[in-house]
Amino acid sequence: MKNSFTPYAIFILSMLSLLLLLSLSGCSMINPADTEAKNPTPRALGNVEYHTNQLANELFATLRPDRNYRFAVAGFVPVDTFKSNHKLQEPLMLLGQQLEQGLMTEAVKRGFVTQDYKAANTITITENSDRILSRDVDKLTAVQRVDFFITGTITQQQQGAVVNARIINARSKNVVAAATKFFPGDMFWETEQVTTRGGKLYRIENQSNGAAL
Repeated sequence: MKNSFTPYAIFILSMLSLLLLLSLSGCSMINPADTEAKNPTPRALGNVEYHTNQLANELFATLRPDRNYRFAVAGFVPVDTFKSNHKLQEPLMLLGQQLEQGLMTEAVKRGFVTQDYKAANTITITENSDRILSRDVDKLTAVQRVDFFITGTITQQQQGAVVNARIINARSKNVVAAATKFFPGDMFWETEQVTTRGGKLYRIENQSNGAAL
């Protein structure tokens, strides 16, 4: 009786082994897709906060929050002029302002004490808005003690811009931390836009050199 069941038992074991192999094979085929679904590659457009976060990760990597030190974030400016040209219409014209605001957020999220020196003494109420932020120095209080400045430069390139950020000791002017990140040119606008270069209008197209108008 025992010997009559041996071939059947062997058959059952063979089938179970086959099913196990198929199951493992199916898992190996599904896992990569699952990983890609859980960790999708971020698109440039609308993901300026992602790139700002990555820049902040590198910038603050060697620093530890200390409530005794105060930080102030200044605007990021073009590397060649150190001045923002608000009349220039190009895809990354808002990048300097976004970096200032975004890195202030990133610093606070990491536990650093950050001062907003554009905060006025009182709320200004107009017909169209209620605001506390101002560039009118007469409405601002003197900046309190600041220990470190966060700022940087923007170097324009054809498909985007290279951002060099730094943290500077306010008294010694020593650079205590620095980071570099490339920001794609289509984060704010679509890929085909019009910009100015050398007094001429250019249409910027993805993967092209641009055509003069």
